[in-house]
Amino acid sequence: MGTELELIETPAGLESIVKTLENENAIAVDLEADSMFHFQEKVCLLQLATGKVNAVIDPLQVQDLSLLKPVFSAENIRKVFHGADYDVRSLYRDYRIKIHNLFDTQLASRFLGIKETGLEAVLQARFDVRLDKKFQRKDWSQRPLPKEMINYASNDVKYLLPLAEMLEKELKNRGRLSWVYEECEYLSNVRPAQNDNEPLFLHFKGAGRLGPKSLAVLEGLLQYRKKVARKKDRPLFKVLGNQSLMSLATKKPLTVRYLEKTEALSRKQVKMYGDALIDVIKRSVGQPGDALPVYPRKKAPPVHPAVPDRIKALKNWRDKKARALGIEPGLLFNKSILTTLAIHNPHDLKLLSHIRELKKWQRREFGHDIITVLKKKR
Repeated sequence: MGTELELIETPAGLESIVKTLENENAIAVDLEADSMFHFQEKVCLLQLATGKVNAVIDPLQVQDLSLLKPVFSAENIRKVFHGADYDVRSLYRDYRIKIHNLFDTQLASRFLGIKETGLEAVLQARFDVRLDKKFQRKDWSQRPLPKEMINYASNDVKYLLPLAEMLEKELKNRGRLSWVYEECEYLSNVRPAQNDNEPLFLHFKGAGRLGPKSLAVLEGLLQYRKKVARKKDRPLFKVLGNQSLMSLATKKPLTVRYLEKTEALSRKQVKMYGDALIDVIKRSVGQPGDALPVYPRKKAPPVHPAVPDRIKALKNWRDKKARALGIEPGLLFNKSILTTLAIHNPHDLKLLSHIRELKKWQRREFGHDIITVLKKKR
């Protein structure tokens, strides 16, 4: 933790640090990105720490990080993150870096029943360390980066390795270490969503409540916002907010004067985008009926009348078990898995093993309980 900070800004510097990392058995990892400031977010800093290394790699200067791929994929080197989901997706998206032997200290904390699992709270509780988060919302793509920001970024990884050791011991003592290992293995395989060819409204909250004409307007507005955001290199929400777009999609103003009356936009936004938005709305509502989009709805397959009762029984059992273990019920079994169990209604452990959504640790630790609960509902 007292190792001097090294800023890596050249391919030679990266090559040198990789040679050291290859001989380590565990590496703490964190990153900083610029999603609050640009249309296409990107990794702006990569922080790494071991007993010998305290490094911040600048990928805007060293754009080829392929030398790190073998380190991150090595099974004999543990990669310790805190809240790994976003980082795993980002590293794969930007550099096709795959991670093996991942350990997530936030996930581990949750499986120990810790309520406050943000890094700041965990480090304060474990090491009496207070992280200064004043740079959390800064633009990490700015260059040159102030030394204070670089030091701030490096602090997030300094304590992860000792924290991981501490949490592993506690999980082992409670018989939950294998649970976390398996969850971390699943976590290491998450990937960024690929939806380039789908309508944008499919990923817009509330779109399912709209009729075809309003849906057409919403899609037109979303496409316009995306075009403007890309051109200005700004995040979508800094061009037009979701609430504003939903308001326009439902009210469908056809004049700038009516647009102003909706109060969906600020005066500045009306001045900048008003005429263009009216054109989008007019084109959208003018589409023939057979060309209007319809929100796709999956027809639920018919289920046995006993399924709701089974779900309720499984949920009651899960909630009681979660209380006894002192962890979140959804962490033990989420709603989707309970529903799948209730529908398939396995009679024995062999049939239970055919349910792919069930993790090995869940089947191993709670399989008999699940079968017993379901038997009572037959």
